[in-house]
Amino acid sequence: MYYIRQIDIELKKWKNDTQRKPLLVRGARQVGKTESIRELAKEFEFFLEINFETDLKACSAFIASFVPDELCENLSLLYSTPIIEGKTLLFFDEIQACIPAIQSLRYFYEKMPGLHVIAAGSLLEFALEEIPSFGVGRIRSIFMYPMSFNEFLNATGEEKLLKKKKLASPDDPMPDILHDKLINYVKRFLIIGGMPEAVSQYLLHRDFTVCMQVINDLVISLNDDFGKYKKTISANLLREVFDSVVLQSGTKFMYSRAAQNANHRQIKLALNLLIMAGLVLPVKHTSANGIPLGAEVNIKKQKMLLFDTGVIQRILDLDISNLAFSNDFNVVNKGNIAEIFVGIEMLKYYSMYERRQQYYWQREAQNSNAEIDYLITREGEILPVEVKAGTKGSMQSMFLFLREKKLTKGIRVSMENFSSYSNIEVYPLYAIENIIIKS
Repeated sequence: MYYIRQIDIELKKWKNDTQRKPLLVRGARQVGKTESIRELAKEFEFFLEINFETDLKACSAFIASFVPDELCENLSLLYSTPIIEGKTLLFFDEIQACIPAIQSLRYFYEKMPGLHVIAAGSLLEFALEEIPSFGVGRIRSIFMYPMSFNEFLNATGEEKLLKKKKLASPDDPMPDILHDKLINYVKRFLIIGGMPEAVSQYLLHRDFTVCMQVINDLVISLNDDFGKYKKTISANLLREVFDSVVLQSGTKFMYSRAAQNANHRQIKLALNLLIMAGLVLPVKHTSANGIPLGAEVNIKKQKMLLFDTGVIQRILDLDISNLAFSNDFNVVNKGNIAEIFVGIEMLKYYSMYERRQQYYWQREAQNSNAEIDYLITREGEILPVEVKAGTKGSMQSMFLFLREKKLTKGIRVSMENFSSYSNIEVYPLYAIENIIIKS
């Protein structure tokens, strides 16, 4: 069964845009790229899907010619499918397996702009590195992540609850009974994560053990992929660094703890490959003395987040009963799971047409350590976001940061209902979209 995704709206806009460009859907493996494109295909009279990983003969057509008319004629004959401008959706899946197909995209924009051409790939970033000039201004990219909490809530049939949540704010909180219901949903989502197959199996069986098996299979397939990354980096090193990211999630990433028999340069290269594959999401340290936040980045200080909480909890083998029934995530992985969830979730509500960078702030001083989990901007001002794993916790770092940077407002994310006190706005864990969209 297909569950509605935010990308569906953008894909329909692209379909109806008379000035559209060939579209490249980018994201980690199994986040739902192919299924979303197949859902879009229902609006076309004809649909041709070519998977370059499974159909080895397809690439030969692109090696022979980049001319769109010739390509379409050959592909139409090869697959017995009409390719007609305005009537056919031409979909190239796993396009990273055929470099000439990637290179051909720009020519569709120039020579055959009426044809709807869309491509997707899971390890696409590696292929793009091999292309010196990649269709600048002629191809549009859109970035996809695992399902957001909003998408999960919608998939459960809670459309009305979702609409109510979107309208809530610190000035207009959720009714307590609905707040409690949403907290229970977000706990389940932390366990399941946003990988579409895991969500689908949960909704079908309502059994966490079935979901855990799906996630186990996913982790195995991700590990199997490491051999496809780069010949100069061993799959074993990538596995070590991948596991280390999980263990260090929510804290400053220490290269010295990432692998036993590798130097700093090798670990950095492996980490960058995992970032390129969409499996690891960096959060960079900034001094935060002004906007843009990226102007004062310290590249030696970064936190690394794995791309999905379901995968994290499975690798760490966390006690899912604690996640499901506790109102204080400090008992689970020292509370980092809440911070990780917020970082991942925020990325899902920004524009899908940009790869957004995230930032945090930390001061390391004798007897005066302080850290702000995330920094965003709103109305031209820096806004600190601090995540609390339960419903309590001091805000010393927040108030110190506000004083030091001469700022007036901060955000606390926790298990609490919407509220505010002093100059702090409180948002519940299930309402990350409310923070970002307002921003």
